Amino acid sequence: MDWITGRKCSAAAAAELINDGDVLGVSGFTLAGYPKAVPLAIAERAEKIHAEGKPFQVTLFAGASTGDSCDGALARAKAMKFRMPYQSNPSLRKGINDGSIKYIDAHLGKMGYLVRTGAVPAPTVAIIEVSAILPDGRVCLSTSGGNSVCYLDMASKIILELNTRLGDSCVGMHDNALPELPPHAKPLSVYSAGDRVGDTFVKIDTNKVVAIVENDGFDEVTPFVEPDEISINIGERILDFIRFEESHGRLPKGMAYQSGVGKVANAVLCAMANDDRLGKIDLFTEVIQEAVLPLLKKGKLGVASGTALTLSKEAQQEFVENAADWKRHFVLRQQEVSNSPDIIRRVGVISMNTALEFDMFGNVNSSLVCGSAMMNGIGGSADFARHCALGFFLTPSVAKGGAISSVVPYVSHVDHAFHDTQIFVTEQGLADLRGLPAEERARRIIANCAHPDFRDELTDVLEYGIKHAKGVHLPLALDRAFEMHEKFLAEGKMH
Repeated sequence: MDWITGRKCSAAAAAELINDGDVLGVSGFTLAGYPKAVPLAIAERAEKIHAEGKPFQVTLFAGASTGDSCDGALARAKAMKFRMPYQSNPSLRKGINDGSIKYIDAHLGKMGYLVRTGAVPAPTVAIIEVSAILPDGRVCLSTSGGNSVCYLDMASKIILELNTRLGDSCVGMHDNALPELPPHAKPLSVYSAGDRVGDTFVKIDTNKVVAIVENDGFDEVTPFVEPDEISINIGERILDFIRFEESHGRLPKGMAYQSGVGKVANAVLCAMANDDRLGKIDLFTEVIQEAVLPLLKKGKLGVASGTALTLSKEAQQEFVENAADWKRHFVLRQQEVSNSPDIIRRVGVISMNTALEFDMFGNVNSSLVCGSAMMNGIGGSADFARHCALGFFLTPSVAKGGAISSVVPYVSHVDHAFHDTQIFVTEQGLADLRGLPAEERARRIIANCAHPDFRDELTDVLEYGIKHAKGVHLPLALDRAFEMHEKFLAEGKMH
């Protein structure tokens, strides 16, 4: 009996190998490629142990967010005590915000480094979804790279989830290189989206494999929604600006694009697919979203490089059926590479990320509602915002039916300081802040990006700051910095 056959077992049997206090390093990045069977079984085991009055909780490290059968199930079973580095699950978010689950929001490009250098504990168990297992101890990852290579290497025990639904659809897509650790680390030779520097399979220590569990599940990704009018508006403004910069010689053609998560970012890719003036484009990004498929089908996609292929159930099935033709257009990397500052700079990336809110001086909040309630996290937006060639932050100008302005006097939490931001876009307009001092930035953002219902209020705060702030270099009077947020907390609206 070979080592593979001898270690196959049920998810419930694998869950019995998990102990209270274990640190689990799981595959998965933004709802793609995470384990689906074993976390559910761990949650069920935790509930039984809790019913006996005994403790059972684990720490969970992933690449980014995982599906409800992982993050959600463990959170609802009260089986998770600590989580890093990013999440998007409502049950997990609830636990984070009521304090029952401790959470560190971290830059996604740094998570693997923190584990590999011992700054945070190494996983005791790696639970990794794979699409193929070879007798010589090599495995092919599934629909994400994430931090899987790091966790497989650092963990003392390994549980593999073999997704039988994927067949050989993922074989050949992965590039599993990791950067060298300092000092004197040599750079990886990635200069364009299609460059490969690593192996397509991951060599593992088979002696560490304690269980192999089969699953045939889909990544739990919400169905693709066609962009709405506001998102289309924002997408068209970005493309118009890029064409303008190219025509004036300020932006070389052939730059790769990075697109964040969400319908607004999706709208930009959809606009590209529908623009007959665009030739083929490359993506150098984290999350390859479903909106890339229209580009592919219309012959406009060169290479899409990322660390996750995040598709709806229908698109996942379509990809498997067409993988023989399609997968040559995709490279799935480890997130230490997809989000590497030096590679982002070398490739030359046009970066597009979504803001929760931004202020009139150009600071961005990506993560916390009213400064304290976690939404999802910073993700990898800062990895790209600071190191991209051209950077956009996007959001509709208002939320909650117009009760909330996305443009505020000062953000309630700073994820991206104005030093790292360049261009802001809402459905109202676009504000290019490059080369502008603070007061000029504020006037341009208010005029171009703020909703008309809030422009007078924002201008009033700015004029007050010019008269009353301690200094006019950044004309913000502290006594009015958060008045719009305070109005919202007191009255449910920012007016």
